Amino acid sequence: MVQIRKKQLALPVIQGGMGVGVSLGGLAGAVAACGGMGCVSAAHAGYREPDFRQNPQEADLRGLKQEIEKARRLSNGHGLVAVNLMVAMKQYASLAQAAVEAGADAIISGAGLPLELPGLVKGADIALSPIVSSARAAKLILKTWDKRYGVTADFLVIEGCKAGGHLGFKEDDLLGGTAQPLEDILPQVLAELAPYQEKYGRNIPVFVAGGGLTGEDMARFRGMGAAGVQIATRLIATEECDASQGYKDAILRARAEDVRIIHSPVGMPGRAIYSPLIARMEAGQRQAPQWCAGCIKTCDPAQTPYCITHALIRAVEGDWEEGLFFCGAEVGQVNEMSTVAQVLAEYQAALAQR
Repeated sequence: MVQIRKKQLALPVIQGGMGVGVSLGGLAGAVAACGGMGCVSAAHAGYREPDFRQNPQEADLRGLKQEIEKARRLSNGHGLVAVNLMVAMKQYASLAQAAVEAGADAIISGAGLPLELPGLVKGADIALSPIVSSARAAKLILKTWDKRYGVTADFLVIEGCKAGGHLGFKEDDLLGGTAQPLEDILPQVLAELAPYQEKYGRNIPVFVAGGGLTGEDMARFRGMGAAGVQIATRLIATEECDASQGYKDAILRARAEDVRIIHSPVGMPGRAIYSPLIARMEAGQRQAPQWCAGCIKTCDPAQTPYCITHALIRAVEGDWEEGLFFCGAEVGQVNEMSTVAQVLAEYQAALAQR
């Protein structure tokens, strides 16, 4: 058992947030039902709402609440349901409040430094976790939360350099293989947490992510002081994942040599499967947005090489030609469809052996 605020997490596995639409209420609820922490991605959770094009902000708030409620219903009272929230989103504050109103157990926030998050949910009974990729980022967030809001993190996720989607490392380090490994980052982050654990009189669990972490990896990192792991790509090829079969098939087909480091319109490097969209971008063929949801703080529609919202929606719907298919570095190890229960059984077995 891992204590998360006032609640217990029976299986110390977090399902990483995957948007647009890859991890919604279906996947998150299935993970929670197995005793883990399911995670609904807040990145355009309302993209299937009929008025999404006309009122994307309202549709996303409504969609997020619906997906959280669905996840809680499917969990059957087990596990925890979290929301993954990107700092880079313009609607960050209102999405955080929507997560509170819908009864999410936690907010996990990355794609930027969530320095203002505690102030956005002040007084709410919801666990907060930053996503970091270095001890330096953890130090800054913890210090800011403590001094500005008088709180500390309820848990913390370290996303390593082999994770999928947006990455908190320099592009040159990712391409050159010089990014700091999880094995080095974890003890440094634990050292930064120590004074805040002492000050607030409680443990702050740390979960590590990135690189297709197995049950054996979970046991190894728990031996180093981590509470558990966060996994994502492995859970795409499950019956319960909210993505289309087309997206799942892209994951199943992918091999190690198909993975690329890209520069996302969000302004961060990312990891994805090499696809026709990426090939066009490499050839300098700009794909001007046809429509703008006004979602990312740093995005300039007049300059962006392509619309990431459009690309991610096309991917989740299985459009190989137009989609952006995020994945982890070890996607080549995912080669057959399964269920959430089958995937998580490996981690339950590893936990039982200790």
